[in-house]
Amino acid sequence: MYNQPMLRDDALKGKTIVVTGGGTGLGKAMGTYFLKLGANLVITSRKLEVLQKTATEMATETGGQVLAVQCDVRDYAQVENVLAKTIEKFGKVDGLVNNAAGNFISPTERLSANAFSSIIDIVLKGSVNCTLAFGKHWIAAKQPASILNIVTTYAFTGSAYVVPSACAKGGVLAMTRSLAVEWGKYGIRSNAIAPGPFPTKGAWDRLLPGNLAEKFDFKKRVPLKRVGENQELANLAAFLISDFSGYINGEVITIDGGEWLQGAGQMNGLEAIPNEMWDMLEQMTRAAKGS
Repeated sequence: MYNQPMLRDDALKGKTIVVTGGGTGLGKAMGTYFLKLGANLVITSRKLEVLQKTATEMATETGGQVLAVQCDVRDYAQVENVLAKTIEKFGKVDGLVNNAAGNFISPTERLSANAFSSIIDIVLKGSVNCTLAFGKHWIAAKQPASILNIVTTYAFTGSAYVVPSACAKGGVLAMTRSLAVEWGKYGIRSNAIAPGPFPTKGAWDRLLPGNLAEKFDFKKRVPLKRVGENQELANLAAFLISDFSGYINGEVITIDGGEWLQGAGQMNGLEAIPNEMWDMLEQMTRAAKGS
């Protein structure tokens, strides 16, 4: 059941939602489900050709209305253009999903200052730009709205080898919680999702090229022994962006099968011990107590 649609068919009817980084991967999966639930959708990314192809596929599959707008979220003027185009097309905007991101795996000492900045600018500055532009509009219009930020579990734990991304995502998480308090009085909710392993062709091929993905088997790191399916994330995103979650504000929801907790527990690696060895250890413990 976990890979089946969760909400009723009209759950987002009449809503207009903007998804940054909406042309591929998890952004595409979330956007497609929003459409199926009756929403109007705006997708953005830097690659217009990919966006337009995705928009056509989405509209054909769902029968919904999709607007593709090219946007580099690092440029505030381009973000303002997305907002203007959205209102021009649909009359209003009800939700923003800050999903655009960039990442690469590297020892931090190998990174140049520019490489570090490029990730910070896309993930943190990009999310700030979109949130600020849309938030100003909603406050001026006295319109309730919902912001959903896609972060990671290492936004709150940190992680080696992805330090720029961890710093940026940590900043986005802080913004989520801060604005939940500050903008709550305007009826603007701010929440986040921290996904674990949800393999997507493009992003994971870039992050773990060649046979690295096979060697670094994420299923072994997840207590449920599987990776996530896109519909599971889409279900959670649709709920949080919808009015059904109207009393959830400032929350980050982890959806990772227990992965980060397995890594956090000091003794969790003991799952590798076979039953026979546990029997031997138990006998040794009993013998020690009896002595």
